[in-house]
Amino acid sequence: MNDVLTTLFNHKSDRSFLDKPVSDDILDNVINAAYHAPTSINSQQVSVIVVRDKARRQRLSQLCGGQPWIATAPIFLVFVFDMHKTKLGIQMENRSQKAQQSIESIVSGSTDVGIALNSALVAAHSQGLGGVPIGGIRLNPQEVIDELKLPENTFAIAGLSIGYVDQPAQQKPRLSIDTFRHEEHYHSENLIEQIRQYNQRLNAHWENIGRSDGEHWSHSVAGYYSRIYYPDVAPTLIKQGFTNQY
Repeated sequence: MNDVLTTLFNHKSDRSFLDKPVSDDILDNVINAAYHAPTSINSQQVSVIVVRDKARRQRLSQLCGGQPWIATAPIFLVFVFDMHKTKLGIQMENRSQKAQQSIESIVSGSTDVGIALNSALVAAHSQGLGGVPIGGIRLNPQEVIDELKLPENTFAIAGLSIGYVDQPAQQKPRLSIDTFRHEEHYHSENLIEQIRQYNQRLNAHWENIGRSDGEHWSHSVAGYYSRIYYPDVAPTLIKQGFTNQY
């Protein structure tokens, strides 16, 4: 197995970081990996904001729901779905951007952000850093917009804390690969049993590493998906010009 596959197969979300700076050369590699990631129709509708200022990282930590690893990691990257620069490019052609009125634009832009974030994370891991993606950047979206001075037609989709790891995380077991890989068409025949077995494996994992607060998968996702847990996303998107008419 080559080094790239080893890096990918051993992914885990590290949330404990040393108070050790990341060199500009290493950070540049992380950013350039995201910069060279593919985007839909070459739209390049992704921007990344590098946050190193300690006070700003602390504020963003609170805005993301009190996640301390945002404040303790030396670098926090915010991945922005950016149709502001596409709008400017279109205006140079004496035309008006309309795509931001569609759900498709959000799906496409979020996909591109995800690809860029993963490229950055793999680049970080390959250089000896740890990292953890942060979806909580969407918890208080207007405050994040204000903090980062985001213009119209932009939206912060995800964050990424990176740095040198203090206490390495444990890699969690996953659902059976049969729930992920479907040949020719979607197969749902054994999903309930596979989920039941996974719940048992995850409970055993938490017990093995001494996590008394660990939850099995069904209980964990129910805690999020049985409610609208980021209710300010839709109204803030509309305020930013993503009207979702189509």
